[in-house]
Amino acid sequence: MGYTTLSPEEVQHFLDYGFVHLTNCFDTNFAAQSTSAAFERLGYREDDPTTWEQPIIHLPNKEYVDVKEFAPKVYGAICDLLGGEDRVQTPVRWGDGYIINFKLGADREWIAPSPESGGWHKDGDFFWHFLDSSEQGLLLIVVWRDIEPRGGGTFMACDSIKPVAEYLNNNREGLHPFEGGFGNFIHECKDFRELTGKAGDVVIMHPFMLHASSQNHSGKARFITNPPVALKEPMNFNRDNMEDFSPVELAVLKALGVERLDFQMEGERRRFDAKAYREARAQKQNS
Repeated sequence: MGYTTLSPEEVQHFLDYGFVHLTNCFDTNFAAQSTSAAFERLGYREDDPTTWEQPIIHLPNKEYVDVKEFAPKVYGAICDLLGGEDRVQTPVRWGDGYIINFKLGADREWIAPSPESGGWHKDGDFFWHFLDSSEQGLLLIVVWRDIEPRGGGTFMACDSIKPVAEYLNNNREGLHPFEGGFGNFIHECKDFRELTGKAGDVVIMHPFMLHASSQNHSGKARFITNPPVALKEPMNFNRDNMEDFSPVELAVLKALGVERLDFQMEGERRRFDAKAYREARAQKQNS
């Protein structure tokens, strides 16, 4: 399979470690204006951390950009990793629903990424999980402002794809997005990374990558979004031509130690109402 944007070394890095870190992907002036507007939406003063009442906030989306136009390098990399534009569910859009880590854990001693740092999870709260699920072909971390060490950058477990892939393959009836227990596999992992970067960077992760939020000791607000990229069709691990496997599919096959796999699911693909689930759990806990 030929690649239009990523180098062979970048693709290999994705296969080996489950992510690729791209730099200078989009207009940082736009990012600065949009993130400043987020402070106004919240009623916080950008220059006065004493007004930052919440340690972390997930904003709803108000406006969107088309990634193919706004960040063409990222769009090209997405197409490379998913096996071509014809396999990508388009349009690919990013919203301004920033995840803003103002000061999460700033009052506690720093804990480096490890099983003990906690919060490890696999994204995807809106669908039932299968090995070949199309709802989340890739997971992106878009860096809207600089992230320095200990500045709230996402923690990644780069050797988590193998246990997650094995777990999904062994549970072909599908797994509940909240009760699947994906985070438990963090105890099998040893390769932990802390994401740092500059505004305009984008980290593209394999959808099976376990990751977690981290403490922000920097005194600066950390702005990211982490939109998924969907596939038009489920992943295919049994293609006739080996050259037609995408890097995302190859990473799964590598994790399972096979060249191909005739995956047959035993459950039903269905969407999941995460909001209703959370509300029901809250009511049960408060009853």
